[in-house]
Amino acid sequence: MRAMSLLHVVVGSLRPPKLNAVRSALEACRPWLCADSSLEIVGINVPSDVRSTPLSRVETMRGARNRAQNLQKIARERDEPWQFFVGLEGGLDVVNLYGERRVFLESWVYVVDSAGSGHYGQSGAIALPDGLATRVVDEGIDLSDAIDVHAGAQGIRNNLGAWGVLTRGLITREEAFRIATINAFSPFFKPQSSVAANA
Repeated sequence: MRAMSLLHVVVGSLRPPKLNAVRSALEACRPWLCADSSLEIVGINVPSDVRSTPLSRVETMRGARNRAQNLQKIARERDEPWQFFVGLEGGLDVVNLYGERRVFLESWVYVVDSAGSGHYGQSGAIALPDGLATRVVDEGIDLSDAIDVHAGAQGIRNNLGAWGVLTRGLITREEAFRIATINAFSPFFKPQSSVAANA
């Protein structure tokens, strides 16, 4: 019996919702990504090099990419065997449409492999209530602090997240990042023909 190879994945965070999201996404993706490999997922806290609550889609995407690239630097310095580098970033997209401002929470993931090929994935978007949007966008309060006040609880970002509060738990922060992670990894999936051949 052939020994299983090991797929090394490093995630740019130590927060449970992010790590759990990547773990769950990769387990779901295994048949098309690494059916013959076991997974090793490591979390390392790295900076996003953007503000703590990004205020545009571009800034959020940049934060995700920066996290992955900071992991690549660590891998080179330490000579780590990591094959995939995963950066996750949540942020806001502020849209002015028909004279009205709409503020959406989005979750973005950037995945780059050891060969330098990188792809983005996004989970969708949910609108922030006007009062919450005002506190974050206009008053400069970090979303993690503002959502704690909004929900009357502490440490929301490490559990349900703003997604969970706004959807009454139907979509959690972990689930939003899980979807974004699957979307970011999908370009790395093996062709359908090779998957069928291994079935």
